[in-house]
Formats: sequence, structure tokens, C-alpha cells
Amino acid sequence: MSTSASEKIPFLRDPAKLAILYQFLTLTGVGLLSYYLVHNTLINLERQSISTGFGFLDREASFEIGETLFRYTAADSYGRALAVGFCNTLLVSFIGVTLTVILGTFLGIARLSSNWLVAKLSAIYIEVFQDIPILLQLFFWYAFFYEILPSPRQALAPIPGIFLCNRGLIFGIPYWHEAYKFAFLAFVIGIVVVFFMRKWASKRQAATGQIFPVVKVSLAILAGLPLLAWWLTGAPTKMNVPELAGFNFKGGITVSPEFTALLLGLVLYTAAFVAEVVRAGIQSVSKGQTEAAISIGLKPGQVLNLVILPQALRVIVPPLTSQMLNLIKNSSLAVAIGYPDFVSVAGTTINQTGQAIEGVAMIMIVYLIFSLSTSAFMNWYNKKIALVER
Repeated sequence: MSTSASEKIPFLRDPAKLAILYQFLTLTGVGLLSYYLVHNTLINLERQSISTGFGFLDREASFEIGETLFRYTAADSYGRALAVGFCNTLLVSFIGVTLTVILGTFLGIARLSSNWLVAKLSAIYIEVFQDIPILLQLFFWYAFFYEILPSPRQALAPIPGIFLCNRGLIFGIPYWHEAYKFAFLAFVIGIVVVFFMRKWASKRQAATGQIFPVVKVSLAILAGLPLLAWWLTGAPTKMNVPELAGFNFKGGITVSPEFTALLLGLVLYTAAFVAEVVRAGIQSVSKGQTEAAISIGLKPGQVLNLVILPQALRVIVPPLTSQMLNLIKNSSLAVAIGYPDFVSVAGTTINQTGQAIEGVAMIMIVYLIFSLSTSAFMNWYNKKIALVER
């Protein structure tokens, strides 16, 4: 009986079998090393009478947090305190990413403007903010609020009802009314309507070549539906306007200097890098595409929206994802200016409980969740806009 060629190869010379063996040995080595490190750490912690585990999350935190998105007191648990820090980090990251993409896109397009002044101003902005470390920028904006802006009694009021002072940005908000709930629901419905309308407009344009005014109609829907719902449910106009009482304002809503300084630093710094990403993406599109679009009568705005950006996005999205991740991770610098993000709250928790390993592990897990979620969304979007070869 004849045997196959693979059966004649000795085990130590078979690449496939050796690959499996090396992987098994590597995995075993990593497992043994991990066991040794964990076991040794637990023994040392027990020797020094340091408790381990996450049982401390149910204990009373006994410290206040200056900014919260939901009710929190010092009598609440460490777990609730960490949830406050998590939401604060999520808030500044979400707003920061949104504003960074908008500002960076505007600067990237302005950098390529035919207007000499606009192009130079954009270039100067990019060079200046890229070359100054972000931590120094955070310190600058923090000092700007506390050292340069006046006290509440001499607060600046660029617009009636809006005040800017060393206590932050204070402005009025409407008193709660059921009408605002219906307006929000109408806004959500408007988003759904706009989503399906954009898909319909895209199919219509591909089939007939006729361009539907998606942007104008979308803005009309997103603004008109909530306004209509607000009007039909009572049209309340009563405002909670801030008023000076003593040494501070009462009423309205206050955006703290720490939050504002952190947001400004993150957005202005990261937008400079996003602008270069956008510029490079636009320049990657052949000039022949622009010339062809102009030759068939498209306006400059239509050339940018219909021809250049759809092709440039395939180049822009991967490095843009990296800049988004950088902004989210740089938000951990909030501890330097006193904003109670997750790192700050976890640091206070570690100092009070001595649970350093658990605290640092939670910080790592939280930022890993933020990063993986952002990457997953951007990878999905990147695949969605990828060219489909026929």
C-alpha cells in the first residue's frame, strides 16, 4: 500500500504540526506566567493585610463630586460614584468627538481654499495647535477662566441671559413642561424620517440623475416637527433665567470652568490633526474628478458634497478613527484640571479604599470599552462607504 507524501514527513520537519506545537507552547507559557504573577500578587497582598475584590463598590463613598449627570451624594456607594465618573467621561468624549469632526472638517476644507487669507489663517491655526502639548493647552484654558475672566458680579454678558465669568458659562433653560417631551419624541421621529428619505433620495438620484435637496429638507424636518409638537402641546415659553444672588448666580444651568477648559483643549488640539486628515483625503481625489464635475454644470458646493467628499471619505475615515481614539484617551488628562471624570473618581476611590489593582483595572477596562466601541462603529462605517467592485 502506498502512503501519502504528508505521512512520510517527520514530525519535527512538518511546518503545520510545528506551528501548532509552537502555539501550544506559547499559550502554555503565557498561562503559567500569568498564574505566577496573579498568585504571587495575591500572596503579597494577603501578607500585607490588603483586601482584594470588588466588594468595596457597595460601601459608602463619603466624598462629593462637583459635576454629576444624575443624583449623587456622599452617602452613595463607590459604585454609584464611579458611574458618575463614567458618564462624565462619556459626555465630554461624545461632545468632543462631535465638535472635533465638525471643526476639523471646516479647517481642512478652508486649508485648501482659493482665498489666500482663509487658507493662511487655517494653516496658522493647524501649526500652532499641533505644536503645543495638549496638557499645556488644558492649563491655559483653565487659567483663562480662573485668572482672566471676572467674578460673577462683573460677569460678561455677550448675549442677554448668558453670562461668562470665573464660575463658568451660565445661561437660562426652559422650565420643564410636557411639551418638551413630545418635542423630543418628534425630533427622534424626524431622524428616522430623514434616514429613510436620504436612502430614497440616493436611489432616486442613481436611477434618474435628479438631485433631491436632502440637506434643506432634512433641516426643515428636524426643526419643523419638534416645533410643531411644541406648539400643539401648549407652546410653553417660561424660562429659568440665572440671576445674581450674593456672590454667585442662581437659576439656569452652569457649565463649569473645568468642563469647558477640558472640552476646549481637547477639541482645539485634536481638530488641528483632523484638519490635516481631511486635507490629505481631499487632495487624494484626482483633479480630473473636479474638472469633470464642473464641466457638467455642478456648482462648487455640489462638487464638494457629491464628488469629492464621498471619494475622500474612504481615505479620511481610518486616520480619523485614530484621532477620535486619541481624543477619548486624552480625556483622562481631566484629572490635571480637576474635572471629575472616571480617572479622577477612580483615583479618589483608590486613595480611600487601597484597592489599587481593582481601581486601575477598572480604568483600563472602561477606556478599552470606549476605544473598542468607537473602533467598531468607525469600522462599520468604513465598510459601508467602501467601493464595491463589480
